[in-house]
Amino acid sequence: MSLADRWPLPGRHDLRDELLAAWDRPGYHDRLHLTEVLDRLDRLAAAGADFDPVTVRLAAWFHDAVYDGADDDEERSAAWAERALPEPYAEEVARLVRMTAHHRPSDEDPAACALSDADLAILAAPPERYDAYVAGVRADFAEVPDADFRAGRAAVLRDLAAKPYVFHTAPARELWEAAARANLERELGELSGR
Repeated sequence: MSLADRWPLPGRHDLRDELLAAWDRPGYHDRLHLTEVLDRLDRLAAAGADFDPVTVRLAAWFHDAVYDGADDDEERSAAWAERALPEPYAEEVARLVRMTAHHRPSDEDPAACALSDADLAILAAPPERYDAYVAGVRADFAEVPDADFRAGRAAVLRDLAAKPYVFHTAPARELWEAAARANLERELGELSGR
């Protein structure tokens, strides 16, 4: 199935095509990332995670729709969703997109937990894919000097590692927590020169 065929909102192919064009860029935050997030949402749903599939999939389509490494990427993506989507989706999709700025959803928020888990599941990828992801993130921040990138990247990873759990849904913890912890530890070791 093509990525275009995975658009969750009946009709509105104009908006789908605008989003596909926005995701067509180099670096990690590309169409492969969107495809992987959608795949992981499918996997979470199949494993019993309870969330509204249309809303959360729309949030996946929008969550990195604007991405140029700026501090307000998520806010600009959320604002796009608010402008472009009809009710009842606009407000909720925008809220979910804003959550991806920090990946700290409430445990009582199944939609946000599912989106956060699907977005962060790259942390549990096999070593070759994980290394490609890291290289893609570095490409996203090509203008940042190496020392600054390493310090910033280590801070982000330490923040994730400090959480009691990387993942918020029970299925995601079972599927990905151990592998994500191992990858975080390995990359943090590499960043610190261990």
